Amino acid sequence: MSLDPYYRDRLSLFDGFSNADRAAAGGTLDEEFQERLVAYGDDGPWSPPSEVVITDEVVDGPHGTVPIRRYVPADPSGVALLWVHGGGFAAGTLDWPEAHVVSAELAARAGAEVVSVDYRLADGTTRYPVPLDDVLAVWEQLDDERSAVPGARTAIGGASAGAALALAASLRSDRRADAVLLAYPFLHAVVPALPADVLAEMAVLPDFMRFPTESIDWMVGNYVGRLEDVPELALPGIVPVTPDRPPLSVLLSEFDDLRPSGELLIAASEAAGAPVRSRLEPGVLHGHLNRHPVAPGVSPSLDWLADGLRAMGNHAD
Repeated sequence: MSLDPYYRDRLSLFDGFSNADRAAAGGTLDEEFQERLVAYGDDGPWSPPSEVVITDEVVDGPHGTVPIRRYVPADPSGVALLWVHGGGFAAGTLDWPEAHVVSAELAARAGAEVVSVDYRLADGTTRYPVPLDDVLAVWEQLDDERSAVPGARTAIGGASAGAALALAASLRSDRRADAVLLAYPFLHAVVPALPADVLAEMAVLPDFMRFPTESIDWMVGNYVGRLEDVPELALPGIVPVTPDRPPLSVLLSEFDDLRPSGELLIAASEAAGAPVRSRLEPGVLHGHLNRHPVAPGVSPSLDWLADGLRAMGNHAD
């Protein structure tokens, strides 16, 4: 399939720009470039569903307090989800669409209580395992809260680098998740190349929308501090899959250099006999959940993730 025209037509905003026209990660972007980025991501106004109550709170963690945002639907299903935004371990806030919009929409669509976590970001000083420690602290508090609720089910999930943190937390904790939901996950320090036909279609993308080896290396190095001997739980796609893993849902973006990372986990889960469901969202780029639900591919992806949460409620004891 081709890149959706909704996204392809907007690429003209970046004609004449390349990575040379933006500062290195953590620097200041050219003002005109920033304006074009805003225009590219502007899908129109969005408001949280009125039936979802949203509150900001903090959780105590081993490195200090961790801000969270809680989304409680009017008619809870008994399912709760801890959701972790992406951003290459180095960016992202509770206000990003991938955090705020996704959490509110899943709360409304699945009747699930959703908690979004504002973990500490890797910045050259803060590194692994600090972001994972933050996520784990919130996960264990949520599990404590849910343990007193009869028939409660608790899931953990995230997008991109947040998917790595969510999966790692589920593997490290002795509190078993009832399900794990991952969107376009970044789970491996070395990611295989996409098929040639997909790479050819992606040639129209500006280089800053791609994930070449040097970009992946930067994210890994910034998060872990090195490229060799990367701990298994930093990029947990290499952790051997066993049949007793919690049910896994993996959402992929079709035009995404990191897509093979998710595909490797799907294949390993199938080979191990672990429960897994997957969806390839056609025509979209990596990070497509970081947009308004009106953008192509976003609402179907949210519905698919919500289906996984609703299924958990249907199987409550």
